[in-house]
Amino acid sequence: MDHPTNPPGDPAVTPVTDSSGDPVPGSRRPRSGVRRRLRHRIPVSLRHNWRLVALCVAFLAICGGVFGTGTIRPYVVEASAAGAEPVVVQDIAGKKDLFDGSTSHEITLTFADESYRDMLDEYFATGEKEYVEADLVIDGTRIPSVGIRLKGNSTLSGLTWNGQSRRQLGGGGPGMRQPGDLPEGGQRPEGAARPEGAPQFGGGGAGPRGGMFGSLKGEEPENLPWLISFDEFVEGRRYQGRSQIAVRPAAGTSTTLLNEALAISLVGAAGEPTQRYAYSSFSVNGRSSTPRLVVEYLDEGYAERLGNGVLYKSLASSGFTYKGEDQTQYGTDFKQVNKVGGKDLQPVIDLIKWVEQSSDVEFAAGLADRLDVESFARYIALQNILLNFDDMSGPGRNYYLWYDLDTKKFTVIAWDLNFALSGDATAGPYDTIGMGFGPGRQRAQGQGQAGQGQPGQGQAGQTQAGQRPTGQGAAGRAAQGVPRMGHVLKERFLQTPDFKAVYEEQYRALYRELLGDGTATGLLNEIVTSYKHNKGADQAKIDAEATSLRTLLAARAKALAANEVVSGA
Repeated sequence: MDHPTNPPGDPAVTPVTDSSGDPVPGSRRPRSGVRRRLRHRIPVSLRHNWRLVALCVAFLAICGGVFGTGTIRPYVVEASAAGAEPVVVQDIAGKKDLFDGSTSHEITLTFADESYRDMLDEYFATGEKEYVEADLVIDGTRIPSVGIRLKGNSTLSGLTWNGQSRRQLGGGGPGMRQPGDLPEGGQRPEGAARPEGAPQFGGGGAGPRGGMFGSLKGEEPENLPWLISFDEFVEGRRYQGRSQIAVRPAAGTSTTLLNEALAISLVGAAGEPTQRYAYSSFSVNGRSSTPRLVVEYLDEGYAERLGNGVLYKSLASSGFTYKGEDQTQYGTDFKQVNKVGGKDLQPVIDLIKWVEQSSDVEFAAGLADRLDVESFARYIALQNILLNFDDMSGPGRNYYLWYDLDTKKFTVIAWDLNFALSGDATAGPYDTIGMGFGPGRQRAQGQGQAGQGQPGQGQAGQTQAGQRPTGQGAAGRAAQGVPRMGHVLKERFLQTPDFKAVYEEQYRALYRELLGDGTATGLLNEIVTSYKHNKGADQAKIDAEATSLRTLLAARAKALAANEVVSGA
């Protein structure tokens, strides 16, 4: 069937050429149907890393010949990168600062339709987010052979192809139907139930099929969430110091993601590490969307700008439970971003072990030697003030750990604030932040709904007096199909009287700096102006969402002003 990502009259696959008409090295050409079928019999991870697999096989063969039947005992040690050949960094300057909000921006992607279909086939079959090679033009600067892939977990829960979700297509089970095999215009049968476990809300409101951002369609790549990698196919290449950038989705009732942009700005205004962002017009193979929110990704370049340290990303599947000293056991918990080969996960493992095994007295006395306590208190306070339920203790486990090699301390960095500023404005500093959207929604009160803590818990999952959190409650609830909530570090922090006092002190200061003096409203006005600079801006939409956010901010400021933590009463 014809695929809709090319504009009318364009060929299905067009080789990328330079000004003289010669093919650009590295650009993709159409692959035959036989090759495509054979290719899908090989797992994506094996296809993508075949050189590494071949090297490992050769190494094992050598070991077999040299050592015979002798026993080889592996030990996990910190590797040294001293002998490794350095990667030459090629930094593309571009024509304007990508994250300059005072001007317009334009991003255009072009790729082969067949490669895009292959990527969707892989995702719908296995859940793997395979990279596609694409041509990128960003603010007038052409960058060939970038890598692009789908980004997100809950964000993609509503992704469909011809009206069919991944779950309906088989979700990777034997003999599943491929997207290309569906009849033209296939739709979910009228009256069919929502797939089991699918969220009941969208980004800012319920979408037509109930994904986190409403309905995302494979036929509309211009609206999908993308991760753009400048160095996936060209090693060492960066754009303005960055190897990756994230393009947020444009779907559901909030296509502007104004709430996320404001939340990112407020984290920065609080003096905490945050990301830069900007709005940009966005088109894919000739199909355009409204301006998209483009966000700085926490990559190697970002880590370098933080200083001398190691950056670790918490994965959506992560826990915070000690599993022993074998670092391979933490592969589903954390991903190391920088200094790979020179440093490892040992500092994170040491922190997890200590938090889990220390007594209350040891925790109170020793945490400041391992963690920037004031910064962590601001992090927790910000997530509450910003009504963000999906922080480090939420189901998405959205946070990074920065380990400063000079101070030997960790800092928690906020990430993925797309659900911020969308809950109940009256929630207090110790209330559980639920999954509600928009001002006036009822706050979670421990009634077993998604996004709430256990009965008796506070905003950070505080337990009842005398009970030490173990992290097992979240795991047990996840096993029962309830979103995992809670984080043992956050819980123990707020249970410790001295740290609770630091939290309340930071909370009061943040209230004055962000809400009490009008900083939040001023930032919101600047963001709206920035959005309107771009081609295709939906003026009515952004104004309506800004009005809603102003109402929420006013209600939040009023409610917190009367709270005893803020008022000091």
